[in-house]
Amino acid sequence: MAVLRIPDENQTITDPKAIAKYLSAIGIHYEQWEPAHVMAEDAPEEEVLETYADEIEKLKESGGYITADVIDVNPKTPNLEAMLAKFDREHWHDEDEVRFIIQGRGLFHIKPSQGPVVAIEVAAGDLIRVPRGTRHWFNLCGEREIRAIRLFQDAAGWTPRYTDSGVDKGYEPVCLGPQYIPSQPSKN
Repeated sequence: MAVLRIPDENQTITDPKAIAKYLSAIGIHYEQWEPAHVMAEDAPEEEVLETYADEIEKLKESGGYITADVIDVNPKTPNLEAMLAKFDREHWHDEDEVRFIIQGRGLFHIKPSQGPVVAIEVAAGDLIRVPRGTRHWFNLCGEREIRAIRLFQDAAGWTPRYTDSGVDKGYEPVCLGPQYIPSQPSKN
């Protein structure tokens, strides 16, 4: 389940409907796919894509996506640090970035055109769509593990376009985790 933080406002939102509403207001699509399908943790990519075929097809139809794959990153991934370095700086893409999280956790920081930077921690069952042109960056959480379905509008995939603004350096890649209980009530 996702956790949304607005660090500059010292605010945390944990209710999925409130998270979706907040993110929608800044142009980010978020939803949870319930119930999650049951499959082996190490199911091959083909099985994952087949298991979620109906959901993937709906996304393809609604967003003009033409291809989907599965990314599987963990501490044993070759050249992990170099791969992660491509995404932990503020950047944008010429197409949407769509992720459905199957396992693990990650942290998207979003810099909307108006308003403060938000940090959305995503976990299994979370779907996020960051529209083309949206400034953002991504980090793995402490376990350094994530498995996700990715969808693309171009078969060649997308390329990060770095802003070199340095805004990403002002925000720590801190994940709160699935056991997080807010010290203050969630904003609804």
